[in-house]
Amino acid sequence: MALTYPLVSISAKLQVQKSDDAKDAYKNTMDAFVRILAKEGPRGLYAGLSSGIFGIAVTNGIYYYCYEAVKASFEKSKKGRPMSAPESILSGAIAGCAVVFATNPIWTINTRLTVRKGTEEASKKMNMFTVGASILKKEGVTGLYAGVTAALILVINPIIQYTVFEQLKAKLLKVGALTNFHYFLLGALSKLCATGITYPYLVIKSRMQSAAPGDEKYTSIVSGFKKIIVTEGLRGLYKGIHSKIVQSVLTAAFLFMAKEILFDWTLRFLLLAGARKARVAGAKA
Repeated sequence: MALTYPLVSISAKLQVQKSDDAKDAYKNTMDAFVRILAKEGPRGLYAGLSSGIFGIAVTNGIYYYCYEAVKASFEKSKKGRPMSAPESILSGAIAGCAVVFATNPIWTINTRLTVRKGTEEASKKMNMFTVGASILKKEGVTGLYAGVTAALILVINPIIQYTVFEQLKAKLLKVGALTNFHYFLLGALSKLCATGITYPYLVIKSRMQSAAPGDEKYTSIVSGFKKIIVTEGLRGLYKGIHSKIVQSVLTAAFLFMAKEILFDWTLRFLLLAGARKARVAGAKA
């Protein structure tokens, strides 16, 4: 995450930018990178990193705990038989919803930290605790749950990614064996599809979470869609998508490739361990 976080930061800043004609508006990803670096230094590109890492850790912990709990319930009802693909997807969706309710305050704080504009000196005074306390004081608990509806819809992102990955993998396996590079490409393509489909909801979520008291707010997802389309056109729903796609695709591609490599290494280790055990047993006999 640390390697690709500047792309996350730039994407978030572009998502919440409602007017491209403003004096301090970013023109594109490269323009944002250069200007943030010049005005705020490297710290500006990594604004909110600590809350992002904390959020990822909490997200993964809650997700896998809930997923395994739902999985155990399914398998218990089926008397130990493994879950089907639809049941696996449903388990992931339930776990994803639990994650949203548990971590939305963290990601609201992270968004506020990431999209703020200021000098390097000003950014040093802000952290996840001061921002969280400010939101609670001025907006109450509801402020920490801004954008939660859009976040719940975004639960379908990994479901789309998983479905596309498995479908493409199944078709390619009919042609021949897959290499690590194939898995890299499959991970990248599946994430590209998922991000492209769900990105407008991410833009609306970011704007809902970044809106401070006094700012124009979207009362609902539908309201957000209408206002963006009227004032910015369809293009407004995809602001910052270039940097987000690069970040998401690279992360997903490496994760899928790493998973397959780890699986291969584990399988080889088990085979070697089994062969060694068989030789020892043969020698004793």
